[in-house]
Amino acid sequence: MNYRHAFHAGSFADVIKHIVLVRMLTYLQEKPAAFRVIDTHAGAGVYDLTSEEARRGGEWTTGIARIMQARFSETTAPLIKPYLDIVRAFNPQRDLVAYPGSPLIARALLRPQDRLTACEVEPKARKRLIEALRRDTQARVVDLDGWMALPAFVPPKERRGLILIDPPFEAKDEFERLADGFAGAFAKWPTGSYLLWYPVKSRRATDELARHVAGVASSTAPPGKCLRLEFSVAPQVAGGGLTSTGLLIVNPPWTLMGELKAILPELEKPLGQGGAGRFRLEVPKP
Repeated sequence: MNYRHAFHAGSFADVIKHIVLVRMLTYLQEKPAAFRVIDTHAGAGVYDLTSEEARRGGEWTTGIARIMQARFSETTAPLIKPYLDIVRAFNPQRDLVAYPGSPLIARALLRPQDRLTACEVEPKARKRLIEALRRDTQARVVDLDGWMALPAFVPPKERRGLILIDPPFEAKDEFERLADGFAGAFAKWPTGSYLLWYPVKSRRATDELARHVAGVASSTAPPGKCLRLEFSVAPQVAGGGLTSTGLLIVNPPWTLMGELKAILPELEKPLGQGGAGRFRLEVPKP
């Protein structure tokens, strides 16, 4: 799979991933001690939804555009509001023309004592990310491959924080690298929170990844310290675009399962394509 993010910015997969990211960072804010966010495959930071790539993909029109127009219950609306507020801050004229990537979403939730390390090796994306975070004393853009960044930056000196591992899945062995990279990082920092993104195209590959991650997590933590979330907007068609996205969440906030049980059902209708979407939320078995 080739996942060039400029074509997919603001897609349903971004919506799911970034809502979870915001919920996790909001929880980290509740304690005064500093935390660090490490984004291993950070991307360009901000995406122009009027660009040729975004227009060609058009995925934001069935992703963030629908969520911005959707109505949510009194329970769910406050949980999604911090995420939507960040997106709105990049669109002050109300028209949806820009979408923030994960490093800019994370940056919006840092307090003065918190820090962001964003890794990106693709030259054009790294240049845009540097421009987006220029002269920001709390954020550092690193020209380092994400898989090398994990052993280099873990554990952070803050000893609290979150690692987002969101590779482009351009290499055939990306699932194996994701599993191995997480295992190495977790061995060095078992108390950190981890958010692992993956595309759902091969059930065998995703099940193997979930079992591996759950097994590593359960080696030092009780059951329930790993969550598996998958969201499908339509049946997968051979050779077609991505219609299912997945997340593995290790050391999630204790509140997250309940929050997702409230949020996810209300995303099925607005994000569904040709019918309502479907989600899967469980504690995976090793």
